[in-house]
Amino acid sequence: MTTKNAITTFAFLILGTVPLFAQDVPTNPHQTSAPEISFDAVEFGQLPPDMYLGEASSVATDSQGHVFVFNRGNSTGPAYGATASQLLEFDANGKFMREIGHNLYAWSYAHAVRVDSHDNIWVADKGSDMVIRFNQAGRVTLVLGRKTEASDENAHPWEHPNPPLPPIDGMFRQVTDMTWDPQGNIYVSDGYINSRVAKFDPDGNWLASFGERGNAPGQFRTVHAIAADKDGNLFVADRSNRRIQVLDGQGHVERIITIDIPANNKHLIMYGKDLRGPNSNLSLFFPGAPWSVCITPPKAGSPQYLFAADAFRIFKMSLDGHVIGWLGGEGKALKEFGWIHGLACPDEHTIYAAELVNWRVQKLTLH
Repeated sequence: MTTKNAITTFAFLILGTVPLFAQDVPTNPHQTSAPEISFDAVEFGQLPPDMYLGEASSVATDSQGHVFVFNRGNSTGPAYGATASQLLEFDANGKFMREIGHNLYAWSYAHAVRVDSHDNIWVADKGSDMVIRFNQAGRVTLVLGRKTEASDENAHPWEHPNPPLPPIDGMFRQVTDMTWDPQGNIYVSDGYINSRVAKFDPDGNWLASFGERGNAPGQFRTVHAIAADKDGNLFVADRSNRRIQVLDGQGHVERIITIDIPANNKHLIMYGKDLRGPNSNLSLFFPGAPWSVCITPPKAGSPQYLFAADAFRIFKMSLDGHVIGWLGGEGKALKEFGWIHGLACPDEHTIYAAELVNWRVQKLTLH
C-alpha cells in the first residue's frame, strides 16, 4: 500500500467513526426565560409514631392515587455501609398504609421507585445494583441484576476507574431508575459507574445496552433518571452533562433538551467550591442539570407534559423541550426544596417531589 493510500484509508476509518461521537442531533431552541408558576404545597404523608423518613429518594403514584415513597430510612449497620432502603405506601390523603419489602435482600441504598401501567411497583436500589418488581400484594415478581457477594474476600464498593470498565450484560453498577415502552420492554438507567441504558424484554430477558461515558450525543455522565412517553421515546436525565437526551427504543438519539432558565447564584457556591466551572466535579448542582424526570400519563385529547427537576427547581415542559414554566427555589420551608431527587406527576397540575436533605415529600398543586 502506498503512503498516499495508507493516509486515505486511515482518514476514512477516522471519519467513519464520527457519526458515533459527533452525530448531528437537534437541540431544543435556547430559552432563557419562562414564567414562574404559582402553586400550593403541603408536606405529604402521616407516619406512625415510631417510624421516620430518611432521605426521601423517590416517589411514585398508582392508578388508585396511592403514593409510594422510597427513602433511605430504616437504616441498620455501621456509619459506613449501612443499609438504607425503605418502601412505604400511603393512600391519596397521606394516610400510612404499609411498608413493602421489609428486610428485603435487595435493600441497600434507595434510589428510585416507579409504578407501571399494570400497577406493578418497581424499585431501583443503587447499593445492591438490583431492580425489583412487586405486585400489588407486595410480593416480588421479577428481579434484575445481582448483588455483590457478601462472602467475597475482597468485597468493597464499586470504584471509578478511568477509562471505565466495560459493562456486563444483565448486571448493573450503581443503577438509578427504570421505565417501559408500550410493548412492555424494560429500560434501566445504569447510572453512576456504568454510563448506559440497559434494555430487557417484558419477561426480564436481556436485549441490548445503549451508551458509554462521555459528553457526545449518545454518551452520558451520570444517567440519573429515565421516563418514557406514550410512543416509547425515552427521556434520559444525563445529569452531569446538564441535558436530557431523547432516545428511541433502539438507543438512537432523536434530540437533546437543555434547560437554560437562569437561577440566582445562591446555590452555585457550596462547601466553599464554585460550581460554575464546566469541569467542576459538582456540576450536578448547576441550574438545569436534571436530577429527576417524569411524564404525565396519556389522556385522550390532552398532550403529555415533561417535568424535570434540578436540585432546587421544577420545570414544566412540552415534550419537545419548551419550558412552559418553573417553580421552587432553594430552602427548607414549604414551597422550597433541598435536593429534589424524585418526581411523580399523575397529572399536569399535581406533582410529588421527594427531597434528600429535607427528609420529606411535598405534594404540589399547580395553578
